[in-house]
Amino acid sequence: MTATDGWPFANPVLTASGCGGTGRDLAAYGDLATLGGFVTRSVTLHPRPGGAVPRIVESPSGLVNAIGLQNPGVTGFLRDELPPLLDLGAIVVVSLAGRSLGEYAELSRTLGRTDGIVALEVNLSAPDPLGTSLFDAREPFQAGSVVGSCRRDLRAGVLLLVKLRSDVSRVVETARAAVDAGADAIVVGNALPAALPDGRPGGLSGPAIRPQALRCVAEVARALPATPMIGCGGIMDADDARAYLDAGARAVQIGTALFHDPTTAFRIAREIAYQPDGPAGEDDR
Repeated sequence: MTATDGWPFANPVLTASGCGGTGRDLAAYGDLATLGGFVTRSVTLHPRPGGAVPRIVESPSGLVNAIGLQNPGVTGFLRDELPPLLDLGAIVVVSLAGRSLGEYAELSRTLGRTDGIVALEVNLSAPDPLGTSLFDAREPFQAGSVVGSCRRDLRAGVLLLVKLRSDVSRVVETARAAVDAGADAIVVGNALPAALPDGRPGGLSGPAIRPQALRCVAEVARALPATPMIGCGGIMDADDARAYLDAGARAVQIGTALFHDPTTAFRIAREIAYQPDGPAGEDDR
């Protein structure tokens, strides 16, 4: 895909789901329109209050979170969160998560027919799907079933991204199943299963997971070279982003770093887009 055949991300730096809030707070630190895209927190069919506090704790080289997919539900998102993002000029990618194939299909149908949304990101990478009452796409065929249910009624022109866990033993097989079922692009990398100090299940993110995510990106790129891929996991600076691009990703997502420095995505986007000899493009990589 290129800018002329449906790839909507002019800059290869996007935010990661759930790490930019609603977008309005992040906009205080930079122009959302200068990013390749803004990925929303995962939207579910009905509102979710989220997990008990504390929800985020520091860990060596990262964070452990148990947010619990807090969100206002699809109706609340469309009413209260999407309009400000569009007013800010963001390229909007909506992450979606469901408890069943039917919920994924309904979310995809509703969001995919909404003006201003350029892509959907199907979240199949939650570190604790059972604890958060999500459909557990543990097997590749289950991932394919979710993608197929989302693809069926999706409006033409809306990109379907599928976000997969950094599971070295299954990521290629699962990515292939997702592509066969209709995914336009694969997002590789999310928090890895972990635990908070009190024993509650959570997800580990940040630099600690980057080597594993980077390996998964490289393996999917080798196996599916024609499929656009977005890498994420522990990206803290432009060099980290370039490592993912060199491994075969077409774009990257910035997540945990935003909690440390909300300007990170904007800074990396500027550094990636500009090289000493001029603007960087695909031919420059």
